[in-house]
Amino acid sequence: MKSHARVVVIGGGVVGVSTLYHLAKKGWSDVVLVERKELTSGSTWHAAGLLPLFNMSYSVGQIHKYSVKFYQELQEETGMDVGFRNVSNIRLASNQDRMDEFRQYAGVASTIGVQVDFLTPEQVLDYWPMANIEGLVGAIRHPQDGYIQPADLTQALARGARDRGAEIYRNTAVTAISRSDDGLWIVSTDKGDITCEHVVSATGNFARKTGEMVGLNIPVIPVEHQYIVTEAHPDIQARHRDGKPEMGVLRESEGQWYMREEAGGLILGPYEKGAPVCYLDGPSDDSEYELFQEDLERLEPHIESAMNRVPAFGESGVKRVYNGAIAYTPDGNPIVGPAWNLPNFWLNEGHSFGITAAGGAGWQLAEWIVDGEPTIDMLGVDPRRYGSYATKSYLKVKNEEAYANVFVTHFPDEERTEARPLRTAPCYDRLKALGAVFGQKFGWERANWFAPEGVPQEDHWSFRRSNYFEHIGNEVRNVNENAGLLDMSAFAKARISGPGAEAFLNHLVANKLPKKVGRVALCHALTERGGVHSEFTIQRESATSFYLVSAGAGQRLDHDWIKKHMPTDGSVRMDNLTNSIGVLVLAGPKSRDILDKITRADLSNAAFPWLSGQMIDVNLAPAMAIRVNFVGELGWELHHPIEYQNHIFDALMAAGAEFGLKPFGIRAMDAMRLEKSYRLVGTELSIEYAALESGLHRFVHLNKGDFKGQRQLAEWQERGFANAMVTLEVHDTTDADAIGGNPIMTEDGTVIGRATSGGYGFRLGKSLALAMVRPDLATPGTKLMIDILDQRLPVTVLEDSPFDPDNARLCA
Repeated sequence: MKSHARVVVIGGGVVGVSTLYHLAKKGWSDVVLVERKELTSGSTWHAAGLLPLFNMSYSVGQIHKYSVKFYQELQEETGMDVGFRNVSNIRLASNQDRMDEFRQYAGVASTIGVQVDFLTPEQVLDYWPMANIEGLVGAIRHPQDGYIQPADLTQALARGARDRGAEIYRNTAVTAISRSDDGLWIVSTDKGDITCEHVVSATGNFARKTGEMVGLNIPVIPVEHQYIVTEAHPDIQARHRDGKPEMGVLRESEGQWYMREEAGGLILGPYEKGAPVCYLDGPSDDSEYELFQEDLERLEPHIESAMNRVPAFGESGVKRVYNGAIAYTPDGNPIVGPAWNLPNFWLNEGHSFGITAAGGAGWQLAEWIVDGEPTIDMLGVDPRRYGSYATKSYLKVKNEEAYANVFVTHFPDEERTEARPLRTAPCYDRLKALGAVFGQKFGWERANWFAPEGVPQEDHWSFRRSNYFEHIGNEVRNVNENAGLLDMSAFAKARISGPGAEAFLNHLVANKLPKKVGRVALCHALTERGGVHSEFTIQRESATSFYLVSAGAGQRLDHDWIKKHMPTDGSVRMDNLTNSIGVLVLAGPKSRDILDKITRADLSNAAFPWLSGQMIDVNLAPAMAIRVNFVGELGWELHHPIEYQNHIFDALMAAGAEFGLKPFGIRAMDAMRLEKSYRLVGTELSIEYAALESGLHRFVHLNKGDFKGQRQLAEWQERGFANAMVTLEVHDTTDADAIGGNPIMTEDGTVIGRATSGGYGFRLGKSLALAMVRPDLATPGTKLMIDILDQRLPVTVLEDSPFDPDNARLCA
């Protein structure tokens, strides 16, 4: 066994071996994998091997697409049969909400080159003649989909990795992971130590135990998953004898199960409510090829559903029941990327659809390790999307919820209920009493909208305009005509200070830092290639201190990015202020009148200009008032010690009563930011798009001096951009708006871009979308088309910031 390697991958399931393979394929041959038992002996061996291309996420969809294509290439490369069966996948719909989901997904799929065919109920019989189509309204089919043999796939990956110089050590248990004095990792095993630059944890059911070795609380706990294998059925055997094709993988969403052929019989895999987490304290050291006692009683409703949809299933005897562990996270997406607070420690964990994702996840993680960043925006699977709130007790509840919701309709406005409320601002109860309907972000409760008196405080989730559409419109109009109050305490907040703070931040962000104390600038931290990693509002507090605010969902991500770029000489200090500072946003044309009643400060433009901040008294309480907001109206963000929040809230509401002050929610804010063409990280701002493709010309100063991403961004600009961000007016809408992921096309149907966000602009009275399109089609006035659910609608490119383009209202 080697004593030194560039990378040590821990875990010999399909995910770990894929990571090893892709590192070797990138040219890093000095890489090793250690597996405590045999390859595939954790969860890989008992996986059903399905390869679903279906995923509502633009980024995860690309990962799945890569895997399906790559597995076929791997078979050719290694000469090993991986058992890939391109039988297709049919998803059934029994209601219009499900069809809306399929239509939205098909739009996303078209932007990444995945074929999706729509079927009538009668056409389902062309691919599944043994199905009962009663009650169906339609279906979709992936002709490139199918299934694979997981163990054979893993062995092929292992051969491909070894052929490129990688080494695999089986029956080698990791006993400890530590850091050497020179910053390298030491992976201790029962057969000796390996010193390395990078460690990849791909340990599946053992993820939390591996994390404990380095002080990480990895947000992964497995859930029990059962599937039933039947005896052969004579009708299926007859089909085979007659040379008829194997029927595709069948998915009945309302029944919450999948089914496929297996050796002349069938496999049924339900996702039932009540499936428990397992290995809550980790598997035993002797765990290998482990299964749990089956519990068919839990599956009874799904078995009945399957018998109704496929009568042959009820006619087949049960051959075997598998009940094994599948790793889960609270949102069901895997954990792929760098660990927080640890250099060169990488996670590839939490794969509930591990066979499908293994190829793409290994590919992107290898890109990240070798080149410093992935080629796909991985925000949706980044380990840092969770924070310290994700305790073991939280994970138990949320992971069971995620498992039970695999087959639910994935509405864009869905807000799941378990483990809530958890993190609440002091004003939470006040907002609730005023009608707030809450959502959750990074564990925080945030008011999405406010139900007027007599209206139930509940969402009706939909891909179309829903029960809250009218009320959001009223919130927007009140902000536009009077004033509104919004709780944004979930913002991530930090102080960067020290003698080296200015030089450090100046190199970290692409904009010029504010020069005067109190002044504010919107700044973006770029990746080395010139894409956008993070967005910060930065206020200068003094010559050596800066206050940074970023999106609440990015707290761990953004703060980890800062810490990993900080100099190690002690010249820069970072303090996380998120939980100690609350934020209330006062916005609207009467906001000055309201605040003026309860402060001694001069709020005039001359004394308090836009993009500046001052410490003021709000009634009796101190607050840093910063004249910025995300809605495009006159207003202030009031950043205050959290213990004063209710005092400030009450004072504002009392002072604002005569001016029509009312609370407003996140959804109203989002509608207003679309009218101002304000970008968001993860939608318009991404590592996949150059900062200048995203239209950040005012905030990126290529001539300011050296900063991260500067050189490669300039080179990217010289090569020419493939995208340009535009604001679109969508014409002829009726009951649905773009939500992001919608394909943008020329009139002949050629896809030339994708919507990144969308909604209704109530101040303009227009349906809007923000989008990335081909640069030659980004000129205002250009006519294009967009798919929104079951409609193809005309769109027109608008000038940026169609509402108040001169910012007269902001600067009033």
